[in-house]
Amino acid sequence: MHQGKSTPLVRLSHVVLNCVTRSSKLKVKTYTLQQSGMAVLVGCRVLFHAFRPPMTNLDGVCRLQDVMQHVLVRRTQHARLASNSVMRQYSSDAKSGDDLSVRYLDGDDSGIVVFGINRPKAKNAISKNLVKMMSEAVESVKKNNKVRTVILCSMVPGIFCAGADLKERAKMDQREVGPFVSKARALITELGNLPMPTIAAIDGVALGGGLEMALACDIRIAGTSAKMGLVETKLAIIPGAGGTQRLPRAIGVSLAKELIFSARVMDGTEAKTLGLVNHTVEQNESGDAAYLRALELAREFNPQVDLTTGLAIEEACYAQVIPTKDRLEGLAAFKEKRPPRYKGE
Repeated sequence: MHQGKSTPLVRLSHVVLNCVTRSSKLKVKTYTLQQSGMAVLVGCRVLFHAFRPPMTNLDGVCRLQDVMQHVLVRRTQHARLASNSVMRQYSSDAKSGDDLSVRYLDGDDSGIVVFGINRPKAKNAISKNLVKMMSEAVESVKKNNKVRTVILCSMVPGIFCAGADLKERAKMDQREVGPFVSKARALITELGNLPMPTIAAIDGVALGGGLEMALACDIRIAGTSAKMGLVETKLAIIPGAGGTQRLPRAIGVSLAKELIFSARVMDGTEAKTLGLVNHTVEQNESGDAAYLRALELAREFNPQVDLTTGLAIEEACYAQVIPTKDRLEGLAAFKEKRPPRYKGE
């Protein structure tokens, strides 16, 4: 065991980690896609995916070819706009505070909300105020059925979240520590229970409680130069905000024990190899490569078209199957109570 790790704490971590059940149910996110032309027919899935930006005024759509031509034009325009990644549009009702920025994106990105941790002097450490502000933000988006995806990121270059604010913790009375840790744990649990997809964009250091916040998100994206680890055993404590439970569920019990017992810190490349993050990206000059990749992914999650356009697409698709022999064969087979013999005609 490395020097500096508390052996009794490592033993305690071992006990807690062994409580992880291997039969835990997979949480399936369910989130409302209002005003979206939902593809009831699986065969139309690819076509719907092509309609990333919301579109209107598609009056008189009656041929699938016309629809596809319109899609290509809009996707080309969207690609040109996306290439200028520095320009980010935020809505007028975005709320900002000293420790947290909550941004509701506009335009084609409407429905995406960005939580940006902003404590540069404290390396985004988790304080009482940050817990309070994040709890309020989580509660707000949970009740907002227009929110499709939440991205958790940092506004401080090179830092995601350094964990608990130990300077603040040192000033706490012993009786305050337990309730504070409980509030932080409840916040991270609520973040994990949000009804819409959540993405952690790790563009820097994510240690202790910072990594625990990322683990509560559905998807994690990291820069290759990011540093991650549950380092609590170096401080004679153990992960206290879900790390002992979420890490083994993400990478397996044996690897989780190794990382927690050793308090090892890994970079984004190793984290991807272990399965701790979904994607790694090379860091860019502005230091927000993981955020930009998260934004791309969130756009894929967003509802693709408004209802009117979606119904027009459905009508165009359905028109293509009416004159087919297979449609008639399906009706005949149903009437005659026999399996259909489709020929792709």
